[in-house]
Amino acid sequence: MESKFPQGQTPSEASDYWDGFIPEAEAADYLCQSVRTLQKWRVTGFGPQFYKPGRSVRYRRRDLHSWAETRRRASTSQVAA
Repeated sequence: MESKFPQGQTPSEASDYWDGFIPEAEAADYLCQSVRTLQKWRVTGFGPQFYKPGRSVRYRRRDLHSWAETRRRASTSQVAA
């Protein structure tokens, strides 16, 4: 059975991992997209939720994971819920 926590981490450490903020480039890597694609998604409101403290943009891993999971499909003909 696969653990829901990153390898070798306790539940508390795993919570810190999922709730921590990451920069735009790391978020793009997590979603296998380009930074430019994330920027376009922010403008259109399509992408995952983000934080903008000042001029920088940050994402939480938990938000990225949740957003990606809502787009999971079994086939190309499956419509969004």
